[in-house]
Amino acid sequence: MIGLLGTGVNTLTVIIGSTIGMLLNKGLPERLSDNLFKALGLVTIFIGISGCMGDIGEISILLVVVAIVVGTLIGELLDLDKQVNKLGKFLENKFDKNNSNSKMAQGFVTASILFCVGAMTITGCLQAGLKGDNSVLFTKSALDLCSSMIFASTMGMGVLFSAVFVLVYQGLLTVLAIWISPLLSQAVIAEMGCIGYIIIIGLGLTMLGVLKMRVTNLVPAMFLPIGLCPLGDWILSVLPFLN
Repeated sequence: MIGLLGTGVNTLTVIIGSTIGMLLNKGLPERLSDNLFKALGLVTIFIGISGCMGDIGEISILLVVVAIVVGTLIGELLDLDKQVNKLGKFLENKFDKNNSNSKMAQGFVTASILFCVGAMTITGCLQAGLKGDNSVLFTKSALDLCSSMIFASTMGMGVLFSAVFVLVYQGLLTVLAIWISPLLSQAVIAEMGCIGYIIIIGLGLTMLGVLKMRVTNLVPAMFLPIGLCPLGDWILSVLPFLN
């Protein structure tokens, strides 16, 4: 139960931040709201790039490429983006159907990805599950409090519902950490974190309208390093010029 404390606190901060942001949303002119949303897209790209640069010395580019390609194929076959958007649209029709300009579905998908695929999520859940150490998740909770407040001020109630996704996703990852701990080396964690930040960059570009990308379909790529990294040393010893 101690290991799940960080996830509980993180979920609560997203709820609090989103609620405050939704109250602020009512007073924002549409022009300001639209420009603020684009500014958030730029910040999202910055988060992704800075995260990738932090991990660049610890990862194998080859494994990242393989994981992204194979993971995207898996995501496209399962069409995860469609399923998550369908859930977002269901929530939108249920709770915000009278608002023709609603961004609820977009807010749900965007916030769920941003809050759940970063390196802090992975590292924090692993430390919570393996050691009962929630310090990283507590730090992430403080950041998500501010992020959810800002995002909810432009995208509304969808950001609030992403708290459920945070609770389920981080809770499962924390519990699974105990079972898969023998496979979670520092190399695996670095690869997973880097791929997560690449997904965040894609999310930011999609928010700005630069790309029309089904970002959620890339998420399976994050978990492939668990199987690929044990093969990494062998691959690089056979093909050293690819390192």
